Amino acid sequence: MTTTLIKGGTVVNADFESQADVLIEGETIVAVGPNIDAPAGAEVVDASGSYVLPGGIDPHTHMQLPFMGTVASEDFYTGTAAAMAGGTTTIIDFVIPSPQQSILEAYDTWRGWAEKSASDYSFHVAITWWDESVREEMGVLARERGVNSFKHFMAYKNAIMCDDEVLVNSFSRARELGALATVHAENGELVYRLQQEIFDKGITGPEGHPLSRPPEVEGEAANRAIRIAEVLGTPVYLVHTSCIDALEAVTRARLEGQRVFAEVLSQHLVISDKVYRNEDWDQAAGYVMSPPFRPHQHQNALWRGLQSGMLQTTATDHCCFCVDQKRMGLDDFRKIPNGTSGVEDRMGVLWTHGVNTGRLSRTEFVAATSANAAKIFNMYPKKGCIAPGADADVVLWDPSGTRTISKDTHHQRIDFNIYEGMELEGVPAMTWMRGKLTWNRGELMAEKGHGKYVDRPCFAPYWESVKRRNDLAEPTAVVRKPVA
Repeated sequence: MTTTLIKGGTVVNADFESQADVLIEGETIVAVGPNIDAPAGAEVVDASGSYVLPGGIDPHTHMQLPFMGTVASEDFYTGTAAAMAGGTTTIIDFVIPSPQQSILEAYDTWRGWAEKSASDYSFHVAITWWDESVREEMGVLARERGVNSFKHFMAYKNAIMCDDEVLVNSFSRARELGALATVHAENGELVYRLQQEIFDKGITGPEGHPLSRPPEVEGEAANRAIRIAEVLGTPVYLVHTSCIDALEAVTRARLEGQRVFAEVLSQHLVISDKVYRNEDWDQAAGYVMSPPFRPHQHQNALWRGLQSGMLQTTATDHCCFCVDQKRMGLDDFRKIPNGTSGVEDRMGVLWTHGVNTGRLSRTEFVAATSANAAKIFNMYPKKGCIAPGADADVVLWDPSGTRTISKDTHHQRIDFNIYEGMELEGVPAMTWMRGKLTWNRGELMAEKGHGKYVDRPCFAPYWESVKRRNDLAEPTAVVRKPVA
């Protein structure tokens, strides 16, 4: 068992920061405090001038995903190794069954693929169809497989899109199990219609992608999902909130006391829709993802949402497709595989454009990149904090370290980087994942298969707690006189 003492740094958690040493024994943090003496044989790391942060948690990735006629170029080893080069030590990926496929069968397939993970990992499971077998298998996943979140795509008609009937059935089941309903909010019917209209007008390139998915289609779906969840009493989590329209729906619901959570992608905070007007087709297509990048005013609103707490988590939707794969849609933007990279870059981008600009404090940065996801998805305090008893997922953060993002030097398995040329100030110097040093000042030391699956128990059914708290009575029928 290895012992490491990180000495002389500033520990930053979501709720406080302080000068403290951190002692790691094996896979666990065993002590945090000033002036800890190094045990015999311990490796002592000088953290002077640096911050000691909990490892990042990316709650939205897609490693080796079969999608749109191809398979994402990043597998569970390469993707999680790249993540740790950027300070992220845990991912939550997505099991996406085909329509009519057993969700347990799909879960087992993804678990097999993930055995090569270098970092810890967990899964959301998508509900892509409905019958009684899906209901039963959701129960098995929740009770026996550590799954406490189920994904619902409101987009991608004729593929994995959920209609309202599926949403209502699945949301109701999630409520019974004490699980969280997560939602990709875009009105799939509108997107399908707009894609056809835009293509018929002769707009076939990547510039057609954002035109077919305007903010209104995301706002409508976000509001519909939130309202369905409100009626059923199901907590709901919106992934990749990208526009003012969806943020307004989240804000209204949260201010009314509804249990709504929302994530924002680091990409949507700093990249605008002008990328789709690049004259180089390959460059423009590299940014095709859903929801698309938005005009500048939406970025400003998303930062305010993060600052105010209306958006709680940051993610990447990391789903890599190389240039040749993107060219599947060379003559039809509807066939360009949707997805971008970012799992290696998220924390540096958030520090540079959030902490260094004063938009976020250091504690808010930790909340947005780690702690909030750990709490929402029931991994806290094993994950998401620097404290005795927590997993030794630790990042030694160098606030003065610099990096220029480039496809030529990143560790992600993709030949394009959406942040190409961006200068970062604030980078991970060292990363430990459950006590194992996986990134050391430019050297990637990730080990294939070192990652473990993270069980995430369900919560007490939310609607039952609401009824108890408000002392609501069960509805009773009104006794009426017979109609003459």
